[in-house]
Amino acid sequence: MSNGNSYRQILRSTSIIGGASIINIAVGLLRTKVAAVLLGPAGVGIIGLFQSLLAIASSVSSLGFGSVGTRQIAEATGRLDLQVVAAARRALFWGTLGLAALGTSIFWLVRDILAETVLGNVGFKDSLGWLALGVGLTVVSGSQTALLNGLRRMGDIARVSVFSALLSTILGVASLCLWGDKGVVAFVLSTPLATFLIGRWYVSRLPKVVASPTSLSQMIGQWKTLARLGTAFTIAGLVETVGLLAVRTCVEKQLGAEALGHFQAAWLISMTYIGFVLQAMGTDYYPRLAANISNNAATNRLVNEQTEVALLLAGPAFVAMLGFAPWVIELLYSSQFDEAVVVLRWQVLGDILKVACWPLGFIVLAAGAGRTFMLLQTLGIATLVIFTWIGVPLIGLQATGVASLAMYLVYLPAVYWLAWRRTGFSWLPRIAFQLFALMAASVLVFLCGVWSTRGAAVFGLLATLLFGVYGLARIGHMLDLKGPLRHLAAMSKRVMISIGVWHE
Repeated sequence: MSNGNSYRQILRSTSIIGGASIINIAVGLLRTKVAAVLLGPAGVGIIGLFQSLLAIASSVSSLGFGSVGTRQIAEATGRLDLQVVAAARRALFWGTLGLAALGTSIFWLVRDILAETVLGNVGFKDSLGWLALGVGLTVVSGSQTALLNGLRRMGDIARVSVFSALLSTILGVASLCLWGDKGVVAFVLSTPLATFLIGRWYVSRLPKVVASPTSLSQMIGQWKTLARLGTAFTIAGLVETVGLLAVRTCVEKQLGAEALGHFQAAWLISMTYIGFVLQAMGTDYYPRLAANISNNAATNRLVNEQTEVALLLAGPAFVAMLGFAPWVIELLYSSQFDEAVVVLRWQVLGDILKVACWPLGFIVLAAGAGRTFMLLQTLGIATLVIFTWIGVPLIGLQATGVASLAMYLVYLPAVYWLAWRRTGFSWLPRIAFQLFALMAASVLVFLCGVWSTRGAAVFGLLATLLFGVYGLARIGHMLDLKGPLRHLAAMSKRVMISIGVWHE
C-alpha cells in the first residue's frame, strides 16, 4: 500500500470511528451532566467506584480473550485462511460465554466481601449483586467487539458505538429521573446492557464463514493461545483498573467524597475528549499492524503514519481544552466542580504523551508479547499510584493530575525503547518536531492558566488555530484533496512555510 493510500485509510477509519466516538462522547457527557446535576459530586464519585468494580471484575473474567481474539482473527483474515478464521471465531464465542457465566457467579458470591472491604459499607451488597449481571454482559460484549474488530467491520463498530450510547443514555437518565440516588446501579448497568443488545444484533448479521467443522483439538489450540496471551493482558488490565481504584480510594479517604467527584469529572473528560483518535487506533490500526508485524519496515511505516495523524487531529483539541478548561467543566458538569479544572489541565499534558505512546504500545500487543505488555502497564500505573499517594497529602487533589503526567513521562521512553529494540523503530524528524511543538505550546497555555483564565483562553485559541492550520496543510500534503479543501490546504501550507514551521 502506497503512503498516500495508507494515510487515506488511516483518515478514513478515523473519520468513521472518530465520528461515532464524537457522538458517543457527546451522549456520554450528557449522561454525566444529568448525573452531576441530580446527584452532585458525591453521587458522581459513587458511580465511579461502581464502574471501577465492574471494570475490574469484567477484566478478570474476560481473561483477555477480547484483545487476543482480535489479534487471532485479524492474522487469520490477513492470510485469507477461512478455516483458522472459523476456528478463532468459534473459540472466542464459546470461551467468552463460559467466562461470562463464571465471572457473574463469582462476583455475586463475593458481593458481601466487596461491599465491606472495598466500599466500606455492607449496605451496598444488594447493589453489587445486581452489578454481577453487568460483569457477564461486559465480558460477552467484549467478544462481540473483538470479532467486529478482527474482521475490520468499521461501519458496524461505529453503529454499535452510537446506538448503544443512545440506548444506555435513555435507560440511565430515566433511572436517575425516576429513582434518584436509588437508580445509580441501574445507571451503571445501562451501559453494558445496551452494548450487549446492540452488539448482538450486528454480530448476528455477519456473513457466515464457509469452512469445515472445527475439531476439538483446534478449539483447544485456540483456547490455549487465547488463555496464554490473554492472561498477561488480563493482568495488565487488572493492574490498570486496580491502580485507578487505589487512586480513587486514596482521594476519597484523604480528601472526601466531593474531591473524589471532582477527580472523576476531570478523569472522564480526559478519557473521552480524544477518544475519536484512540478508538480508531484500536479498531483499524491494531488489526492492520497485527497483519504486518513480521515486516519491520511495514510496521515502522504504519506506526509513524498513525502517530502523525493522531497528533495532527488531536493537537488542536489539546490546546483548546487547556485554554477553555474552566468553561468546559462548568458546561459538562456544573460550577460546583471548579476544583477539577487544574486536575484536567495536568491530565491534558499527560494526554499529549499518551497519544504518542499508543501507536508504539500496539507493537507489543500485535507481536503477542503479553509479558512485556503486562510489565509496561504495571510500570505506568505504579507511577500513577505512587505519585498520587505521595502528592495528595502535600498538594491535595492537584496531585492526581501531576501523577497522570508523570505516568506518561515514565511510560513513553520505556515503550519507545521497546519498539526500537523489536523493530528498529524511530520517529521521523517531522513527527518528533510536531510532538515537541505541541508539548511546548501546551505548557505555555497551562502556565497562562495559572495567572489568568482569560489569558489562557486567548492564547489557547491562537494555538488551536495555528495547529489546526498546520494539520490541514499536512493532510492536504498527504492526500490529493479536491475542491475548496484543496485550495484551503494549499493556503495553509503557504502560511506554514512563511513562518518557517513546515517539514516535508
